[in-house]
Amino acid sequence: MVSCATVTVREVWAHNLESEIQIIQNLVDTYYYVSMDTEFPGVVFKTQSSVRAWERRRQGSAVEQYRLLKLNVDALNIIQIGLTLSDPEGNLPDVGESGGRYIWQFNFSDFDLARDLHAPDSVLLLHGHGIDFNRTRELGIDSARFGELIMSSGLLCNEWVSWVTFHGAYDFGYFVKILKQSPLPDRLEDFLGNLTAFFGSSVYDVKHMMKFCERLCGGLDRLAKSLDVDRVVGQCHQAGSDSLLTWHVFQKMRDVYFHHGGGERFVGVLFGLEVY
Repeated sequence: MVSCATVTVREVWAHNLESEIQIIQNLVDTYYYVSMDTEFPGVVFKTQSSVRAWERRRQGSAVEQYRLLKLNVDALNIIQIGLTLSDPEGNLPDVGESGGRYIWQFNFSDFDLARDLHAPDSVLLLHGHGIDFNRTRELGIDSARFGELIMSSGLLCNEWVSWVTFHGAYDFGYFVKILKQSPLPDRLEDFLGNLTAFFGSSVYDVKHMMKFCERLCGGLDRLAKSLDVDRVVGQCHQAGSDSLLTWHVFQKMRDVYFHHGGGERFVGVLFGLEVY
């Protein structure tokens, strides 16, 4: 892993979107491991806690989890997407600028705090971690334009690219919504078909992989602490920083728990949407 001093989060807004997508396009052939995180205004539709135990078990199924995901993603708007690109050895791109290493944070204009549905506690948390909702609304990227440009970047519909997330169902849900500029499909199997079509067959969800690793549990920061992985740049609940931490945690899990192979059995399975 690279040191804290050498990593910079490239902040992407409406004014520099095209130039940053062009940089990414020039890097994909070499840096084709992509770790992704999103920030969005919480979860407003949830499973009722008062239902009977057998009903809770039924609602825990992949189909029910997808139903809730669709309700939330369709109703809410994206705030940030973070992308970390890496080569197979774990090196981040330097983009020819003084040897520094870079990750990306895309800031979107779609979310209007005064108008849009949101979970107040989640928005307060994001604000406390440095997200300026006035600035994203005024200077941020229109998600439709992002979708157009990212489709031609080489990251999508490319079987050479591998994607890594942590608890990634909502991350991919928002990404698919942006790419299609429409509500998510009604059926889970159609959503998974979209996932494969856009992101290929090499998709990993670290939260799912954790279930097969002894003594690992909890959220991203707790997992990183358990694996002795430091946050290299930024702070939690910012998409760029979290995408890099997700990548470093994935690397460490792979080295510690899957150094003899076997990680391929987790490909294409998202936590909470497990379909076997």
